[in-house]
Amino acid sequence: MTRTDGGDDGSDELRTDGGSGKREYTVDHHLSDAERNVHRAWDNSLDPILTVDDGDVVRFECRDAVDRQLDAESTAEDFANVSFDPVHPLTGPVAVEGAEPGDTIQVDLLDFQHKGWGYTGFMPGEMGLGLLPEDFPEADVHVWDLQGDVGRFVNGIEVPLDPFPGVIGLAPGEDGEHDTLPPRSVGGNMDVKHMTAGSTVYLPVEVAGGLFSTADCHAAQGDGEVCVTGIEAPMFVTARLSLRTDMSIEQPQFETTGPFTPTGRDEPMYGTTGISDDLMEATKKATRHMIDHLAENRGLTRGEAYILCSAAMDLKVSEVVDAPNWTVSAYIPESIFPEE
Repeated sequence: MTRTDGGDDGSDELRTDGGSGKREYTVDHHLSDAERNVHRAWDNSLDPILTVDDGDVVRFECRDAVDRQLDAESTAEDFANVSFDPVHPLTGPVAVEGAEPGDTIQVDLLDFQHKGWGYTGFMPGEMGLGLLPEDFPEADVHVWDLQGDVGRFVNGIEVPLDPFPGVIGLAPGEDGEHDTLPPRSVGGNMDVKHMTAGSTVYLPVEVAGGLFSTADCHAAQGDGEVCVTGIEAPMFVTARLSLRTDMSIEQPQFETTGPFTPTGRDEPMYGTTGISDDLMEATKKATRHMIDHLAENRGLTRGEAYILCSAAMDLKVSEVVDAPNWTVSAYIPESIFPEE
């Protein structure tokens, strides 16, 4: 998988993705992030900007999640004043020839290429966004220097990068415009961090052609995306779109090899737990305990700890069978911190 910075070279040469090391491909179509290729709501009445044959490879250029309102010099004040109406500029839609409702579109994710920078931040608490808005009344942001496979944070902390599209989906069967924020049965803003290069995503078709779009690329993200952003980054996404008339599913499914830890191997972690009779409250407790740990033991402000959790902390539902309380666990890898 290519994860270098830089622009699109526009070439169509034979390439091999680094996720499996076995998928060779030639890019058949290039879609830039020019305004003519961008839309900001799911809508099955939109004309496709491109119709592809079964198995064609498309290279999508995707803007960042808030549509160029931020750049590598942005501050916390800039982030606090970002408009979320709308967000997620979607590159597409792309129709797959012959796709009909009841079919499935197979999306082989072949390659991601970031542009050298990204950001993670949280909005003012009064907006009610993220997992813990009540704990953080003032906005904050970290602009990441992305170099190859690493994103640089404060205090020498380095987060491994494994890019994926936060938004990947098809047009819904229901007519009209639909907000991009919630995921749906046809996909959309799912934020599944394991849909990395080498993965295959299956999306159920509800309208003729399917009308595929992607957006909201993340250079890295912790499970949960707790402060409402991962490492948001403008990026190129290369994917093969195939028609599966032999497969019928109700909601997205996928195949992936991860990575399931930040480095792709089992490694030492620090974990906190949240225990409550409500799973969301248990999640909040586990996250708060991790923020406490990072602030007390890693020299971070609470805001920095919250941002790091959104980029690199994983959440797991540890048990849901011992009523009346459930357990959620939060994990941070030790490997992201500099050696003492």
